[in-house]
Amino acid sequence: MQPFHIAIPVHDLQECREFYSTVMGFREGRSDTQWVDFDMFGHQLVIHEIKGQKQNTNFNPVDDHAVPIPHYGVVLNWDDFHELAEKLKVHKIQFMIEPYIRFEGKPGEQATMFFMDPAGNALEFKAFKDISQLFAK
Repeated sequence: MQPFHIAIPVHDLQECREFYSTVMGFREGRSDTQWVDFDMFGHQLVIHEIKGQKQNTNFNPVDDHAVPIPHYGVVLNWDDFHELAEKLKVHKIQFMIEPYIRFEGKPGEQATMFFMDPAGNALEFKAFKDISQLFAK
């Protein structure tokens, strides 16, 4: 697996830095006055401060839920997904879509959850009991 890089805008660098380091538990890497990078499960997440930036989110219907568009996240292993879900509940994160099993009994069955960071960026984390089903139709 090759790590990927994603850069996202945030409205308040310090507030979002605290969220990604404390709530999400991501290790901080390099930083400067307007950006910080994090280790997001082995991938590079960079937050860039843009004052006044708030994300506009649209939704698409998927499996009887309103899935926020755009969104980003990582496919985790099954145990890491459930550990993260419990950690988020302890931090009283408000879920847009509570952790649940999507496409149950169908190809691509997965655990998934959606929530927002303080800047309004929608995040999805998911897991497959059988990772070979990642692209199953």
